[in-house]
Amino acid sequence: MTIILWTALSFLSGSLMFSYWLGLIARRNLRMVGDGNPGALNLWRAAGFAYGLTGIALDFLKGWAPVFAFSAVQADPPGYGVILVALAPIAGHAFSPFLRGKGGKAIAVTFGVWSGLTGFAASLAYAIILAALLATARWLVNKGKPTSSEADAFQVVFGMLLLSVYLLGDGYSADVLWFWLANFLLLVYTHRRGLRLFLKRVPAYRSKPKP
Repeated sequence: MTIILWTALSFLSGSLMFSYWLGLIARRNLRMVGDGNPGALNLWRAAGFAYGLTGIALDFLKGWAPVFAFSAVQADPPGYGVILVALAPIAGHAFSPFLRGKGGKAIAVTFGVWSGLTGFAASLAYAIILAALLATARWLVNKGKPTSSEADAFQVVFGMLLLSVYLLGDGYSADVLWFWLANFLLLVYTHRRGLRLFLKRVPAYRSKPKP
């Protein structure tokens, strides 16, 4: 019963769409900005860095707080129950009932959950992986030009795939690895449109004649 209650509270925490609501305060409907994602990145684009940073912080905290609190109150290791509790904030953001089940891509909340689950270790590793992928894509592939939103979607998902190497190498337990798999699949779903467009463009990019 405790796991069910914590999972429900974690889902509720994740479902709070702070960035979307901040956009409304700034008189910007994030559904009408960019790709329509009601997350912190679109908030940044629509209302500026102050709103964007606030949105990132709040989206991070709604993932970190319930997972950290759950881990802190457990007298014994939580075991496989942690999978549900850790996944719930991400699912809450992706399928928020406050937006009729049409939530965001869950990047910031994913960082929050991994920070609460691993004491910031895995989230730092994920950030380094994403930074390396972005630098490679921007400077080696795009010759200094900004990457497309489709390429960014691929980097987020591929970066999560690469995070498994760190988790396995550092000896994380099976419950954490199962949560990683669930998180990876959920990110694939929330970035499905960008991934589909990216994969369609890869053959065309490869077939371009060299100058």
